Order: sequence, then structure tokens, then C-alpha cells
Amino acid sequence: MKLSDLQTPCLILDKSRVERNCARMSARAKELGVALRPHMKTGKSAEIAKIATAGQTGGVTVSTLAEAEYLFEHGFADILYAVSIPPSKLDRAAALTAEGADLKILIDSVEVAEAIAAHPGSHAALIEIDCGEHRTGVDHDNDRLLAIARILDTSPRARLAGVMTHAGHSYRGRTPEDMKAVASVERDAAVAAAELIRADGIACMIVSVGSTPTALYADHLDGVTEMRPGVYTLGDLFQAGIGSHGIDDIASSVVASVISHNKARGTLILDAGGIALSKDRSTEALGKDGDMGFGLLADLETGKPLHDLTIRGTHQEHGEVHLPDPSLFEELPIGARVRVLPNHVCMTVAAYENYEVFEEGSDEIIARWDRRNGW
Repeated sequence: MKLSDLQTPCLILDKSRVERNCARMSARAKELGVALRPHMKTGKSAEIAKIATAGQTGGVTVSTLAEAEYLFEHGFADILYAVSIPPSKLDRAAALTAEGADLKILIDSVEVAEAIAAHPGSHAALIEIDCGEHRTGVDHDNDRLLAIARILDTSPRARLAGVMTHAGHSYRGRTPEDMKAVASVERDAAVAAAELIRADGIACMIVSVGSTPTALYADHLDGVTEMRPGVYTLGDLFQAGIGSHGIDDIASSVVASVISHNKARGTLILDAGGIALSKDRSTEALGKDGDMGFGLLADLETGKPLHDLTIRGTHQEHGEVHLPDPSLFEELPIGARVRVLPNHVCMTVAAYENYEVFEEGSDEIIARWDRRNGW
């Protein structure tokens, strides 16, 4: 099967680009002297995880217990579930640990620490530190930090594995200096939290930080043991817009077909709408020149952008593209297929159960890789 044979819309993956992206981040982790624990919430694929962890010893990060279970089934034992866990999920986490997984869960409250301490299962937990995003986590010098650490330290079946933080607000940076500054705060918050816990006589082995921008722009990670970037594996238009990688590094995209022309309005319609692409307008934050609407059109065979055409409007199953030049109707006739490069790849790929895999420079589909959606 070739790219041009695929039913649309569908999700494709350039294996060559994934391998390059992962090799670059692996080299970056070694340069910084930390383990790489790639976040698999983007790819949600065992095959991508194998590429991302090649030559690494840092395990993987997940955003759902479904991902944790799936990756454990595929041979990944060292797993960090990097979303604050409620007590209702402790049974499921403990079951995975009982099967042999080295699962580490995340908490930021005394209430959940007490629930873990009272739970009959075994748990290893990291305390989440808020380094400035103000989503979840505790301050690095907050009394709550030590209270949580002490509860875990005295629990008969639980243990404190370390601390972690995520500088999600690094996505608001627009220059290398912006990202470097956030990376510094991220690092310092995690290291300070670990030092405070150790000063209280409690072991704190893991000091975990990470996002794709801060992993790339940090000037150093002294005191940190691991980093957890994720979106770099596939890449997207937003990350390209802030300089994390280039347009040619985007490894996953949606193949769509032209299904209608409206020459009076100067528009064409694709069969990829809000469900196939997601309605995440992340590049809108980059301003007029960086705003890619709901996705950037690219040539099916080469992946090169097509005349800077973007999807400016979506319905459930329709994507609307404005054509500034009427001659483009001939270049993109009804039935033509294009790639749509995603704004926020994690959201776009969530609509699909698998990837159709090819290699750069070829239009042959060489494999189908599954994904683990759901929770």
C-alpha cells in the first residue's frame, strides 16, 4: 500500500523523522548528564517508546494508567504515571505493581498521602512541585511538602521515590532566553524541594524535570536525575513555531482528501475536520505570522508545506481552506490528497487507533503501529 492508497482521514508516521528526533533528544540528555524518561502521552505507542528509549535507562512517563498497563505488557517496567492520582485509582496502580511493574505514582496532597499510607498495596510516589505553571503541585518550600514526605516515609508499604515538576508555562516562551529562564526556575524548584526533604532525614532519590522546550534550552541540570520531554518524538507546528525543532522534523500528520470546491468563495473543503485534527488552536498564541489555523497543508509525498495554506475553519468532518490564487483549484482538484501538519500533535493523534508508518523518501506503507487511547 502507498500513501496515496490510504482511506482518509488517517494518521501517518514518518519513522525516519521519529528516529532522528529521538536520537537528538537522547544526545541532549547525555550532554546534560541526566537520564531520559520520555513522556509517551504524545505517541502512546510501544513502537515509538522502543525508539525513544533506545540506549537509555530512565524508563518511560505516561499520562494514564491505560498507557502504563499497555507499556508494561510490551516490556516496559520502569514507569512514572505523571498525573496526580486520586484514591480511587490506587487499587489499579497497586495491581500493576504486584504484577512486577516498577510503577511510580504522583501526589500533591496530604489527603492522598494518607490514603496511600492506609492502602493495602505497595506504592512508590513522587511529590509534584509547582515551579510556576500553577496547575498542580506544591511549592518547593511549603510545609505541605514535608508533611507529605513524612507520611510516605513512615508508611509500612509505601515509599517516597522523589520529586518531580513540569514547566508547562515554558510554552509561553518565545525566545531561547525565555525558555532558558523557565528551565532554570524548573530545575531550581525541583532541586530545592529534594534538598529540603533530605535535610529532614528522608531519602529523595529521583529529581525529575521536563518539557520539550526546557530540555532543549536548559543551561545545565545540576542536581537533577532525569528529564521527561515528550512532544519532541513527533513534533508539531507549535513546537516548530517556538524553535524546538523545524517544520521538516514533524513526524506525524493527517492525510486528508479534497472533497469540494467553492470557487465563488475561493475555498476548498477537506474531509478532515475538528474530530480528525482537533480544535486546539495552540499556534494562535504565536501571533498572525505564526498562526496555522487548525493545521498546515503539506504535499502528500514530500511533506513540504503547500503555499502556506492553512485550515481556517472546521466543522465536525469538514476542514475549510482559503485559496488566495484561483490556479490552486487546478493544483488541488477534488480527490487530491494532502498532509495536514498538526498544531498540537498530542491532541490530533488522540483521534486515531493506529499509525500508518512509512520512511522518508518513500511512499510505501511499511507497518501499522497501534496506539493506546483511553484512561
